[in-house]
Amino acid sequence: MAGFPQVRGSLIKGKAMSDLTWLRVGGPADAVFLPADEADLCAFLAGLERAVQVFPLGAGSNLIVRDGGLRAVVVRLGRPFAGIDVLGDRVSAGAAALDARVAQAAAEAGRDLTFLRTIPGTIGGAVRMNAGCYGSYVADVLEEVRVVTRAGEVMTLPAAALDLRYRHSSLPQGAIVVSAVFRAPPGEPGVLQARMVEQLARRDASQPVKDRTAGSTFRNPAGYSSTGRADDTHDLKAWKLIQDAGMQGARVGGAQMSEKHANFLTNTGGATAQDLESLGEQVRNRVFQTAGIWLEWEIMRVGEPSA
Repeated sequence: MAGFPQVRGSLIKGKAMSDLTWLRVGGPADAVFLPADEADLCAFLAGLERAVQVFPLGAGSNLIVRDGGLRAVVVRLGRPFAGIDVLGDRVSAGAAALDARVAQAAAEAGRDLTFLRTIPGTIGGAVRMNAGCYGSYVADVLEEVRVVTRAGEVMTLPAAALDLRYRHSSLPQGAIVVSAVFRAPPGEPGVLQARMVEQLARRDASQPVKDRTAGSTFRNPAGYSSTGRADDTHDLKAWKLIQDAGMQGARVGGAQMSEKHANFLTNTGGATAQDLESLGEQVRNRVFQTAGIWLEWEIMRVGEPSA
């Protein structure tokens, strides 16, 4: 494709991001690149003009791409980056491996990464955002990550170098996570499986899992330790603030704050990115008016508004 380095994988110009995100919104990216393997990714990034922005994309589960699209090359890692291997207490996973699959594979081998089971997305995103659930976080178990830099070089970084905090990591600018190694504590496989079944039941009972959502819309306004653990002296919940502000079920166009869980922004059908983002901002304003607290977006919002 003219203007881009030769690749062995797939390079698609003008791909609609609505095809690649859970909320099914978003205009076209300049290009979407699916590398054949790590060497293909390295060669592509090394040959790509430095002025061209690169945007790594996992499952698209925590993302709003605006209606005008994304002025960047989207790098989406596929099956060649989805391997999972358990050796002793170490679980190695490719960045494209689904969090749920990693939890399952670890449990079958008697290793406890059960907190990943209900987190939507891939390992690359989990590392980048220090994902967590049920009081456990990636920071608790991550040993090292392998990344490809924007210059196309491979680096292995210890977890300590990432400054993992609540929904935060300090990866090198433009770096793409290609794999991660976790040191997972032991557990009896049957017990671990039962725990995950119970976690899924709890999630399904309280969250709109059958709707088009992007997970939790806003962060809980609580205190957090350096590893991302909640400070028990703070117990404010975003869903409760939204509910108390009278915004549960609120709509803008095809966007709605879920009737089942007030902190889930849903595409009920035909919503635009503008609908979703506008509703989210209305919720933030109303919560500030009623509680004096500005909620922070947990969903990443990127791209250009429609012309």
